[in-house]
Amino acid sequence: MNGLGRGQDQDGFIEEQVRADRLHQLFRQSFSAIFGSYLAAVMLCWLCWDRFDHSVMLVWLVVLGLTSLLRVKMFTDWFRCPNSERTPQRWERRYWITLVLSATVWGAGAFALMPTDDRLSQVLVMLFTVGMSVSAVSCYSVYRSMTLVSMSLVLLPCTLWLLVQPSPMQVGVAIAVLVFSSFVVSATRKLSDALEKAFRLTRQMERAHSISTRAAQTDELTGLMNRRAFFEQGHLLYAQCRHQQQPLCALMMDMDHFKAINDTHGHQAGDQVLRQIGGVISTSFRQDDVYGRLGGEEFAVLLPNTSLETAHAIAEQLVKAIAGLASEPVHGLTASLGLASTQAEDLDLHGLMNTADKALYRAKALGRNQVAVAQ
Repeated sequence: MNGLGRGQDQDGFIEEQVRADRLHQLFRQSFSAIFGSYLAAVMLCWLCWDRFDHSVMLVWLVVLGLTSLLRVKMFTDWFRCPNSERTPQRWERRYWITLVLSATVWGAGAFALMPTDDRLSQVLVMLFTVGMSVSAVSCYSVYRSMTLVSMSLVLLPCTLWLLVQPSPMQVGVAIAVLVFSSFVVSATRKLSDALEKAFRLTRQMERAHSISTRAAQTDELTGLMNRRAFFEQGHLLYAQCRHQQQPLCALMMDMDHFKAINDTHGHQAGDQVLRQIGGVISTSFRQDDVYGRLGGEEFAVLLPNTSLETAHAIAEQLVKAIAGLASEPVHGLTASLGLASTQAEDLDLHGLMNTADKALYRAKALGRNQVAVAQ
């Protein structure tokens, strides 16, 4: 894949992360909205108990209670499910449905309660609907569209009704609400954009840090761990095996006659050989194994919880795999391997590696292209 394709993949991955971050933020900051909206409805009915139709109030509170329970069920499912299942594809649609249903019931109920001849009650109803719309900004700020939809469903029924009333005061209240709402809409857009930029910047910084960390730990030529990363991971693995009383085997590998390859065919041919060796090593070992290029044509592998006999069989297979490589114009590639295990004696990591290195030199002294086990 070319650089442009990789860049597009990375941008798409970051966008997916930002979308997931927005969803997580939405669930974290909007849980209180369920109880807040129902509490606001109860308070409105209590304040105007003698002014509203009791049957309409009761129906409204019951229906709103059912939609609130539906939202509580959704939040309960969200908090119970594992993080891997908290995806926008699974939850955004469900959230939209419960939000639209709840906001519609709230706005329709307020409109149904709106008295035709009681100015004080009308102002109280509008006060509560405006309060609900303002709370939507803080609860759904990461989703601008959710904020606007919920505000519209709660505010518009009563506001539009006031606009067509004959009283200048009623029309004035409606116009004031619309003007106020326009400022809220503008603030919502800025807040939503700022949050999305913050999420994106955070993810971009995390990715840049991950790339720089990986680059500092990776051998550029082979893609394996470099010497520093190998020993950092190796010390952790050694401590883990010692704590769990598991055997740890070390393989030291050196390409045979590598200087002759560089001198005869040039360094580009030598680099190509090393890249191929890196590919063989990366596909020959387990995820728990630690392997890397220590420098030049020297490689090392640590095999946790592996017996000396099993490690020897793995090393023999590696020798055969390297001998079967073809890297034009180089022919007849071979490697020598030294093998040591913590089962033999209690060593630290450096002692284990030195023992394997001595076995490696013995393999070379015995004729190369073979595995020698530490004695």
